[in-house]
Amino acid sequence: MGDLTNCSTRKRIIVLLRYLYLNTDEQHPASTYDLLDYLEEQGVGTNRKTLKTDMEFLTGEDSAYDIIEIKSKPNRYFWGSREFELPELKLLVDAVSSSRFITPKKSQQLIEKLNRFLSENQRNELQRHLIFGSRVKALNENIYYIIELINDAISREKMIRFNYFEYNAEKEKVLRGNGELYRLSPYTLFWNDDFYYVIGWSDKHLNISSFRVDRMTNVEIADLPAAKKPMGWDPEDYCQKVFEMYRGELQIVTLECENEVMKYVIDHFGEDVHTRVTDEKHFLATMEVSVSPNFFSWIFRFAGKIRIISPSVVRDEYMEMAQKVLKG
Repeated sequence: MGDLTNCSTRKRIIVLLRYLYLNTDEQHPASTYDLLDYLEEQGVGTNRKTLKTDMEFLTGEDSAYDIIEIKSKPNRYFWGSREFELPELKLLVDAVSSSRFITPKKSQQLIEKLNRFLSENQRNELQRHLIFGSRVKALNENIYYIIELINDAISREKMIRFNYFEYNAEKEKVLRGNGELYRLSPYTLFWNDDFYYVIGWSDKHLNISSFRVDRMTNVEIADLPAAKKPMGWDPEDYCQKVFEMYRGELQIVTLECENEVMKYVIDHFGEDVHTRVTDEKHFLATMEVSVSPNFFSWIFRFAGKIRIISPSVVRDEYMEMAQKVLKG
């Protein structure tokens, strides 16, 4: 091929690589004629002989690029392996578009960036299968700045200061504690139930505490060293214990379930949950659960198709909660 130190040769190779990456894949190869036409459009036209030499360089064993050649008349070429396969990108795009934590604007920006890993035809195929629906999304664009700031504080082992807000009955933001500044030694960020939390040592509570990032405002790094993590503190164990809403006592519970809800039992407790068929329409499921309002609300959603069999104290607690709901 031409001398790579030659400016026109380098530009031609860059144009070819860009075209092949953006416009070709295994189902949509480009012919020699396609490449010649594109080079001409870009002002770096060449002849078939020179193009043949260029493509031998790009498809050779020593090439750093996975350009695949299909021997035919004319020869055809496509970009082979990519950082992500189309099904993998579909999973990531679905996760971004469905996340409540990510704002609509940021979701679109992230999806556009992910699309850059695909050819044009793959992007079009992905777009055809995207369903956004009417999902509830965050509106605070400052979240990403706050996350970056928290990560910076963690890396520098510094404390952060911030206000924390809630909502009143008029949907107005109200600063907690009459606008007091919270001070936190941040240790980690944790994603749970579609929200981001920062976990660290709270000067106010004098223990490990967690705060939702989207409820934080006026965040800044303090010129103070962060408190050391408590001896033996395990972030995974902390998150497991804390991030089950209204966590209760762990107990062995047996449920009587109608056959049609088996898929939901497996979704919630996993395939290794212990079950036993009792008759043509029912099965029993036994598992260790955190007896809490969260657990009871999960059972309630099935409108009697799942019933608590034992222990009786858990069944009575569930009935008591249901009575409170009925009484308003």
